[in-house]
Amino acid sequence: MWCLNNPTPVPAEPLPVITPIYEDEHLLVLDKPSGLLSVPGRGPDKQDCLSKRVQDRYPDALVVHRLDQDTSGLLIMARGIEAQRRISRAFETRQVHKRYVALVAGNPLLTASAPNDEGWYTVEGPILLDWERRPIHIIHPDGKPSRSLWRSLHVGDTASLIELEPFTGRTHQLRVHMQSLGHPMLGDSLYAPPEVLAMSPRLMLHAKSLALAHPFTQEPLAFELPMAWAASAPYQMA
Repeated sequence: MWCLNNPTPVPAEPLPVITPIYEDEHLLVLDKPSGLLSVPGRGPDKQDCLSKRVQDRYPDALVVHRLDQDTSGLLIMARGIEAQRRISRAFETRQVHKRYVALVAGNPLLTASAPNDEGWYTVEGPILLDWERRPIHIIHPDGKPSRSLWRSLHVGDTASLIELEPFTGRTHQLRVHMQSLGHPMLGDSLYAPPEVLAMSPRLMLHAKSLALAHPFTQEPLAFELPMAWAASAPYQMA
């Protein structure tokens, strides 16, 4: 007999699989989609995340760094405690090299100072959590020293495609630094004004390249995950 008060439980749908773009016995390199948390958040509605999906398939996978929920791109997980220790140390000593691409409002070249010999501009500003408006971060004298590099790839009518390299690794660093220059990222729900937020359905920030020495063999590893974005609408090319 069917009982309305005791319905047959509906099996939960399996979470989409995250397939590594590289794997060996010591590490995994993953393509994190925009909108997916890197690690679990607070509350039952924030438990789905990249690390959980990966650990369902690789139980020895451990977190070594994160990307913002709305940022896409390359992310490493270690396999085992010793690999986690070694890779974490490489991040701490800036032996892991990361580059991003982003679409920002306007043309930051118009107000930029002189670049270095490779065309990179430096932006510095100590970053502090704005406790009353968390998770928003701000440039503040009491913040942690922070430095980012950026260079222009293409300038459109309303936006610019840029490449970024974080020298330090503060929360929201690239987003805060570009906002501080007056050029927030398209689709940024935290740091862009409404008209810039509305220019894209997602945050236009992507971790496109990552390089490091293998934590055990010291073999150079380099990974590229390009994104087909343009500085003119509709910005995301098919």
